[in-house]
Amino acid sequence: MLSSSSTGTDTTALLKTATTVMVFGDSLSSSYGIPSEAGWVNLLKKRLQIQSSSYQVINASVSGETTLGGRNNIEQALKNHRPNIVIIELGANDGLRGLSTKSAYENLESIIKVCQRNQITVLLVGMRLPPNYGITYTKQFQDIYLQLAKYHRLRLVPFLLENFGDKPEYFQEDGLHPNTQAQEKILENVWKELHLLI
Repeated sequence: MLSSSSTGTDTTALLKTATTVMVFGDSLSSSYGIPSEAGWVNLLKKRLQIQSSSYQVINASVSGETTLGGRNNIEQALKNHRPNIVIIELGANDGLRGLSTKSAYENLESIIKVCQRNQITVLLVGMRLPPNYGITYTKQFQDIYLQLAKYHRLRLVPFLLENFGDKPEYFQEDGLHPNTQAQEKILENVWKELHLLI
């Protein structure tokens, strides 16, 4: 009896300490144009599992996803994967299409609120646009992430492509998607904030 009870307790303890991280993003996180095993999300999975086998990393990213798509899909993604931490990496496609920054803010805020209602920790990942989109729009776009992080008291990765976003050698031929060499740099940018939540 004692042995059986002890085993049950240990199993419960293991379940309670297991941590699932879900990356909820677009092509910048879905390994677009490169092997999936080379992508930063897979590199994150390897890093966490070296620390502990109790870590799981789920990549729920979809190429071409917008903040509206994320808003429509977040509840199902949470139901399917039951994460403890969600890394929200969305908005680049809104910005590249010149969509309303107000709508992007509202969509991201809705995603954040759904996560928080489910007692899930959120790490928000910021994006920036090239200067050719104009000073006003690029500032408004960057401010989306700063304002959301401040208002909802979230940890923020200021810019996913920090330290290499202006260097062509780290991008594929389309000039938009990071290549294999850039994935470790992306991981380090995310890790600076994520490790404080783990």
